[in-house]
Amino acid sequence: MAGNLDFKTTLFFVLMMKMMSFMVVAQLEPKLVQAESKPRIVTVRQDGTGDFKTIMDAVNTIPEGNTQRTILRIAPGFYKEKVFVNRSKPFVTFYGDDPRSNPVISYGATAAQVGTWDSATVAVESEYFMAANIIFENSAPMPDPGAEGGQAVAMRISGDKGAFYNCRFLGYQDTLLDDVGMHYFQDCFIQGMVDFIFGKGRSMYLKCEIHSVANSVTAITAQGRAGTEDNGFVFINCMISGIGNAFLGRAWKDSSRVIMAYTYMSELINEKGWDNFGHPEYNDKLFYAEYNCTGPGAVTSKRAPYTKLLNDEEVKPFLSKTFINADVWLLPAPKF
Repeated sequence: MAGNLDFKTTLFFVLMMKMMSFMVVAQLEPKLVQAESKPRIVTVRQDGTGDFKTIMDAVNTIPEGNTQRTILRIAPGFYKEKVFVNRSKPFVTFYGDDPRSNPVISYGATAAQVGTWDSATVAVESEYFMAANIIFENSAPMPDPGAEGGQAVAMRISGDKGAFYNCRFLGYQDTLLDDVGMHYFQDCFIQGMVDFIFGKGRSMYLKCEIHSVANSVTAITAQGRAGTEDNGFVFINCMISGIGNAFLGRAWKDSSRVIMAYTYMSELINEKGWDNFGHPEYNDKLFYAEYNCTGPGAVTSKRAPYTKLLNDEEVKPFLSKTFINADVWLLPAPKF
């Protein structure tokens, strides 16, 4: 998906995915093993043939202090609703029942109406959330460049140990709030105009397409690491596509951390690569790094001086799933 990879690189990713697929159950956290032992499955269908007609109605039946994996099998359709999974309801999965026709969860709230935080179409604050084959959309119209209050979040993930497989995140400004906690995104599509992947998450993005619809100078990520906090975004074997004049990231906080590895960058990437957001005093603390990226936007000769071009040893901690402690919590995508 992202440029030409040599045999050794391809083998690396094959082995990594096999390891993830065959994790030894004994490595997983005991409460997760217990939760997965007897999953509860409910169906959501708008035509009334399932257990519930709306996603939120199904979520409301999950008990406080839930200890059982609860899988919402969601039929194809357009679900116009705001969905909230509070922190007392862990072990929830949203599963699109037909991978060829993913259900859309859509709403159009903006920061001007309710604030950025509450504009999210779907907000998850619980641990061990999973989603597969779902489209998360904020349908608010594209804001004018520089206009205030145009932030419109499609997904806010504020719970620890969350995973997303084959999902699409659609919006313009602030599409995906990767807020706090460890998260994993695989085979996802993320669309936006400015700061459309932002937050203080400690997250890995594998084989995702990052698609810009900007009509001016913009930034793709706004990662919010401050001081010595242990968070950051890692993009591996991704593809950056679309239009605009885009920085890979801009410094929301003083120690913002983003790593791009084995990623294809189209010509929309600004030659400087990264933006300190008008704070030169951040330069020594920022961790904006690249490794073995390809494409016309990956030329590093004119990168910002604080850009880190990692070598084979330096990049290792960011290529391993141990960056998000995945051995103890990350499960493969559900299949039915």
